[in-house]
Amino acid sequence: MDESSAGGHRKHTALVVMVIFLFLRTLSATVIPSIAVPVSIVGTFGVMYLLGYSLNNLSLMALTISTGFVVDDAIVMVENIMRYIEEGDPPVEAALKGSQQIGFTILSLTVSLIAVLIPLLFMGDIVGRLFREFAVTLSVTILVSAVVSLTLTPMMCAKLLSHRPEAERGRFYAASERAFTSLIDFYGRTLNWVFGHQTATLWVAAATLVGTVLLYIFIPKGFFPVQDTGVILGVSEAPQSVSFAAMAERQQALARVILQDPAVASLSSFIGIDGSNMTLNSGRIQINLKPIEERHISATDVIRRLQPRLSAVEGITLFMQPVQDITVEDRVSRTQFQYSLEDADAAELSLWAPRFIQKLQSSPELRDVASDQQDRGLQIRLVIDRATASRLGITPQALDNILYDAFGQRQVSTIFTQLNQYHVVLETEPGFHKTPADLTNLYVQSTTGGAVPLSEFTQVQSVQVPLTVNHQGQFPVVTVSFNLAPGASLGDGVAAVDRAQQELGLPPSIRTSFKGTAHAFEASLVNEPFLILAALITVYIVLGVLYESYIHPVTILSTLPSAGVGALVALILCGMDFNVIALIGIILLIGIVKKNGIMMIDFALNAERHEGKSPRDAIFQACLLRFRPILMTTMAALLGGVPLALGTGMGAELRRPLGISMIGGLIFSQLLTLYTTPVIYLAFDRMAKRLARNRAHDRERQLQLELGQ
Repeated sequence: MDESSAGGHRKHTALVVMVIFLFLRTLSATVIPSIAVPVSIVGTFGVMYLLGYSLNNLSLMALTISTGFVVDDAIVMVENIMRYIEEGDPPVEAALKGSQQIGFTILSLTVSLIAVLIPLLFMGDIVGRLFREFAVTLSVTILVSAVVSLTLTPMMCAKLLSHRPEAERGRFYAASERAFTSLIDFYGRTLNWVFGHQTATLWVAAATLVGTVLLYIFIPKGFFPVQDTGVILGVSEAPQSVSFAAMAERQQALARVILQDPAVASLSSFIGIDGSNMTLNSGRIQINLKPIEERHISATDVIRRLQPRLSAVEGITLFMQPVQDITVEDRVSRTQFQYSLEDADAAELSLWAPRFIQKLQSSPELRDVASDQQDRGLQIRLVIDRATASRLGITPQALDNILYDAFGQRQVSTIFTQLNQYHVVLETEPGFHKTPADLTNLYVQSTTGGAVPLSEFTQVQSVQVPLTVNHQGQFPVVTVSFNLAPGASLGDGVAAVDRAQQELGLPPSIRTSFKGTAHAFEASLVNEPFLILAALITVYIVLGVLYESYIHPVTILSTLPSAGVGALVALILCGMDFNVIALIGIILLIGIVKKNGIMMIDFALNAERHEGKSPRDAIFQACLLRFRPILMTTMAALLGGVPLALGTGMGAELRRPLGISMIGGLIFSQLLTLYTTPVIYLAFDRMAKRLARNRAHDRERQLQLELGQ
């Protein structure tokens, strides 16, 4: 968890409280739903502690989003009770009457909202494991807030709220009341106009459904947003025949260029074979950047600025990628995304892998294409003329001993002092082991007497051999890694790799697959439509059980396409791809937007069943009565997304798509569903009555046929 996440949560809470005060306009009415926030959050902390959860980016993102959900139930409850108090009912009676009337609505909101999150709880792969904690935290917060809204909130309303005459209210209250009344009157007039053009309105609703599908198909797809954590990982690669001294010199040249950049604070450089560097020609550089407030440039832009300067360093290449808080990589690679080529025949793999890499390097969607194939190393072979060696009285063991004495770090003695002991290692002078030709300067003691130079009975051969042969399972494998070009999405990169494979025509014996983030992206891309469909089906079933109807859940769910259009358009306008975080935002929008329909439909059904109103009069009255709480809850949720969308600091990129998708979806759906939902309600009501008449007519005909027989 970082400070920017906690700061975003505090800003979110402050914005929500401001919305409550703006609409309710009294301090006591503002305090009541505001109390629901800390009480619900504290209850959630208790459950998180019992489940062993921690405060991290995902759980804090859930808590930030939940602030809007927490106050929704309390706002609806307080607004309904205040309506009865303003009509003259005593506070206790108004609290009882208002809570009884709105209780089922809050239950519907809570159950359907948790139902939206159920598919997240059962997501598979790495994405499911990552977001299960997010879904559980959000579900617990919503459940706790419902309990608070049904118990604590009505009690506080009965004690703290009271009716104030018009003369005792301030000018702000009077001015805001006139503004709200004018807004509701305007909504009523425009709604009556829409009722006169119901066919066109239904076509608009159908167009939003088609638009959602088309936008989902064509929007660029991604996995996780690239975060700026202030750290860049660089993997250096020199020619495979490089020596340790030359590698150290070239690595230091890279470090000098990097430290000249004004955005770089420090770096750590490593060469040599260890757990990360499998060969001598590979190195690691960890670049620590200055705080983003000082450098005013993202980590990705720093990489792009450094690349031309680093490419000027001869004899070495540096591949860079920003370090991420959330990563699913299972192997170290030079660049961000991985693709593996696996073949039982190592020679065939060595032939086709360079061709495939060359093909990828010509793709405009990809950058920094690299490979872990290390098959150009140099090996020195000392070939012995055994006949000559035998004639000179030199055994292979004698040759082995002299080579080990010269180059093998043989310990020949130990020097002891009062405090320490020092090992004495035998070796030649460093100047005599720089080139293969220096081997000829060695002499071997012959058994026949005298020293014989190696050149008399040996021959030096230089051959090309692999430095490493990587395996996946039991077969040789080459891992190709790549970065994305500026403006390209991961979906574009994956498509470019697939296209290159098909155009190149790799042999069937070579098995290919994406690895790490690219593999998880492919899996999530397949699961995304099913996940959204599962959320819709779950909500439909829950609403169908609550309302005991097949039709009314469809009316409520009709509000969702407009939210999808708004969210996807907002992502496109902000230059973002549709990634896993944006998908979470879409799923949350399903829960947020449908509450507008629930509040309208619930009150309309109540007016039809208990007051005997016609469907048009019932839905019209419900729309006007619920306009203010719908506006309040939508504004609370919308402003809750503002700190996520506009947040800065380390790792803010992870939360930004969630805020942008929520804001775009809520704005567009709020403008549209206030008019489309009532019209769809009336259309389905006419359809239900027509079907009922047809069924009654069919039963009557069947009865007449039976009587005639």
